Amino acid sequence: MANEEKETDTVIDEEEHNQTSEEENVSEEKELTELEKMEQERDEMQEKLLRLQADFENFRRRVQKEKETDKKYKSQSLTEELVPVLDNFERALQTEVKEESAQGFVDGIKMVYNQLWSALEKEGVEEISAKGEPFDPHVHQAMMQVEEEGYESNVVTEVLQTGYKLHDRVIRPAMVKVNQ
Repeated sequence: MANEEKETDTVIDEEEHNQTSEEENVSEEKELTELEKMEQERDEMQEKLLRLQADFENFRRRVQKEKETDKKYKSQSLTEELVPVLDNFERALQTEVKEESAQGFVDGIKMVYNQLWSALEKEGVEEISAKGEPFDPHVHQAMMQVEEEGYESNVVTEVLQTGYKLHDRVIRPAMVKVNQ
């Protein structure tokens, strides 16, 4: 009888052990799935963080570039307003003065024109070279085509209105005559 009791105890112990093992396995599986979920969440968060850092860096670069562009072209609107003034000065300076008394006035106009032009050059304004240059539709506006000796085909023969650039941006294209 003692043997039977031992056997029954052993069977009960084995059943309890098996049941405990199964519970431990289920517990370990739950821990593994929770661990895997946490690792997956960590990986997703890390990926989001990297994307956010990249987006921020791109934003920072874009803002920096916009600041540089704004600084570079800050005087564009003023230049656009002053280009007709330059034209009027040039027209005034083309008139011939025969009287000695009016020559002082013309000299004063030249001084003001030179001072205005100097200030615009400091801001990055420059004339678009045209006469004798090959026609470039990016900086020249062809007003008419002519046939003139001494010029190759598609070369500017005369400037009708001066063009201007601010750094690398065209403010007004040069209006020109082009040889056929």
